[in-house]
Amino acid sequence: MFMPSTFPSTLPWRIAAGPLLYYWSRQETFDFYAAMSCMPVDIVYLGETVCSRRHELRDADWLELAAMLRKSGKSVVLSTRTLIETSAEAAAVRRLCAQDEYAVEAGETGAVGLRKGRPFVAGPHLNVYNGEALNWLQQQGATRFVAPLEMNRDTLTQLIAERPADMEVEAMVWGRMPLAFSARCFTARHFRLHKDDCGFRCKEHPDGLALRTRESQDFLAINGVQTQSAACLDLLDETQALARIGVNVMRVSPQSQGSFHAIMALDALRHGRAATPVALPPGMGRCNGYWHAKPGIALVEGET
Repeated sequence: MFMPSTFPSTLPWRIAAGPLLYYWSRQETFDFYAAMSCMPVDIVYLGETVCSRRHELRDADWLELAAMLRKSGKSVVLSTRTLIETSAEAAAVRRLCAQDEYAVEAGETGAVGLRKGRPFVAGPHLNVYNGEALNWLQQQGATRFVAPLEMNRDTLTQLIAERPADMEVEAMVWGRMPLAFSARCFTARHFRLHKDDCGFRCKEHPDGLALRTRESQDFLAINGVQTQSAACLDLLDETQALARIGVNVMRVSPQSQGSFHAIMALDALRHGRAATPVALPPGMGRCNGYWHAKPGIALVEGET
C-alpha cells in the first residue's frame, strides 16, 4: 500500500521523472523506462495524461513498467489524465484512483475526490496559488503538491511559507512546459484531420510539433490536445535556490533527448559536484522566464 513519503534526511532534494507527455511507440517507451531504472532518479511518474486515443500502452503495460521500476528501487506514481471528456476516460480515472498499490498524481479535481481522503500527489494543473488551497488539498489526502509552472520565485517562496508543515513541494526544473489543454486536438487540426480520425500523427513528433510566429520566432509547441512551451524549461542552475526556499523534489519532464543528462546533472548538483551542460533535442531552445517574473519564453542568465 502507498504510504506518504517522508522528507529526505541526507540529500537536499529528490529527483523525479514526470509522466511521459508524448506518443512514443511501445518499444521506445519500454526502452526509455528500462534505462530510467538505472538512473539516479528517486520518483517516476507513469501513465497517459494527454490523450486516451494513444493506445501503444495499455493499463497492463503501465503496471508492468511500474513493477519493474519499483523492483529497481524507484518510488512509482501513477498519473491521471488532466482533461476528462468521455465516460470511458472517467471510468479509467476511477479505476486508477481506487487502487492503493501505487501512489497517484491527481491531474484534476475529480481525481482528488475519487481518492476519498487517501494519499495522493496534487499535480501542477490543479493550479494551487495560496495556502488555503494547500490546506484543503491536505485535508483531502495530498502529501505533496507540484507547483504551477508559471509561478515565479517570490510567489513560490510565499506559497511554500503558507503550506502545511508536513506537505512536500515538487517543482519542474527541466523539459518543455505543458501550458494548456483543449478539447480540440491541435495536431490533428494542423494536418487538417478530424480528432477522431487523426491518424495518430503525434507519433511523428516525439517532442511535440513546434510553432513559430510570422516573424519566425519559436513560440509554442502542440502535442495533441496539449499546448506546450516551444523552448525547454531549464532551471538546473536554480536548484540550490529552489532547495533553499523549501522544494523537496525536482522534476524532469521526459524529452526524446537530454532527459537522462538532466537527471545526471541534478544528481551531481545535489552531491556538490559540478554538472555538465545538458544537450537539448535539435532545434529546441531554453527558457526560464517565469521563475524570474518575466515572460515564460525569456531566458535570463547569470541570476541566482
